[in-house]
Amino acid sequence: MLRTPIGRLRAIGILEGISYLALLGIAMPLKYMADQPEPVKILGWIHGGLFMALCLALLHVHWVTRWGTLCSAGVFVAAFLPFGPFVIDSRLKEKDQQLQVETNPQ
Repeated sequence: MLRTPIGRLRAIGILEGISYLALLGIAMPLKYMADQPEPVKILGWIHGGLFMALCLALLHVHWVTRWGTLCSAGVFVAAFLPFGPFVIDSRLKEKDQQLQVETNPQ
């Protein structure tokens, strides 16, 4: 999975999606229901770093594969939705397999 630019994008997307769900589902309730703001601070930093890594990986994939703007924008928008990275992962996997077939014909 990590050998191709799209594979790396998928891996970062999954981690970013998990961090987003943890931020929304664990840290935010702890902050507002249990008066514990620290988890938001910690998970917020982790999620922010993973989101930046996702943006850089997406930019790399956009340049390397020459994706259209709409395709890249779709991945970017999906990162803002709580389950978006998981929903778009299957499409990214298909695109990765197509790209591998195109670059390595047998």
